[in-house]
Amino acid sequence: MKKAKLFGFGTIAMLSALLLGACGNGGGSGDGGGDGDSASAPAALITDTGGVDDRSFNQSAWEGLEAWGEENNLERGNDGYQYFQSGNESDYIPNIDQALNAGFQTIFGIGYKLQPAIEEQSQNNPDNNFVIVDDIVEGDNVVSATFKDHEASYLAGIAAAYTTETDKVGFVGGVEGEVIDRFDAGFTKGVEDGAEKLDKDIEVLNQYAGDFSAPDRGRSIAQGMYSQDADIIFHASGATGNGVFQEAKSRNESEDDKVWVIGVDRDQEDEGDYTKDGEEDNFTLTSTLKGVGTVVQDLAQRSADDDFPGGEHLEYGLEEDGVGLTDGYLSDEAKDAVEEAREDVINGEVEVPEAP
Repeated sequence: MKKAKLFGFGTIAMLSALLLGACGNGGGSGDGGGDGDSASAPAALITDTGGVDDRSFNQSAWEGLEAWGEENNLERGNDGYQYFQSGNESDYIPNIDQALNAGFQTIFGIGYKLQPAIEEQSQNNPDNNFVIVDDIVEGDNVVSATFKDHEASYLAGIAAAYTTETDKVGFVGGVEGEVIDRFDAGFTKGVEDGAEKLDKDIEVLNQYAGDFSAPDRGRSIAQGMYSQDADIIFHASGATGNGVFQEAKSRNESEDDKVWVIGVDRDQEDEGDYTKDGEEDNFTLTSTLKGVGTVVQDLAQRSADDDFPGGEHLEYGLEEDGVGLTDGYLSDEAKDAVEEAREDVINGEVEVPEAP
């Protein structure tokens, strides 16, 4: 497993510097990477069921691929870059087949659910380069990119503990499993540690939607949590989280007591805009950041440059600046607590669990 220095966004925002210095052993197939001409290595992204417009994980990946295309003066299409939308899990292999038949050299599988499909297709197509995000696939023509989501979620938990006024917060997960468990575990640990420092007793409400693309289900869960006096909800649920934002907006526009949402994977501040009594406001307290788009952008370029690090497992955490937290609307006290917690994790003084 490799650790790669990706970029520095601290606790504010993602920067675009592409360093990935720890990957420079030149491993992997490299055979399909072309001669350094980006147009010789067109790249395709296969979404999970959340879709490319989920305002979260898939969207971050697509924005990264778009940025790569624009930097190389490529057009969206078979000679440049494209995404293939998956409506359900049965679409994964047909979508990869379609991308391969269209001539795409580098195939990105976005999300752990694509692991079996990427594993199968990478073995059947050894001259192509594949990337799996949020899981691991063995193979000389595959890069596995995973993120320490539990570390960013830990900071979100600290932020929630220092912000809640009702001493009750919520976590909404998409599909229960190893990846979303990391968000759950990290957030809960952060709330607990923050509560201990503040000498408070804070309850964490926890519920999974069983789906990454069910906004109605997300809204229903959020409605229940806010009705139980939770004033902050952290969601790790893809497009299902859009329903959490919808419920928070409705309540903030019509009720006196403000409720908050913590965004996931990308800065979701814009999702929290609302107007009440003629005044503009925002309810996205903060967002965890995950450098999916920058990883996609970098690995597409490395494939084009015949420097694809196939066979590597690249892991990104707080130490590598691969995950983080926005300042958002945190108080100065909360921001100071988050920064202290960040240093504690990096220095090994706090070990964040990966499972609830």
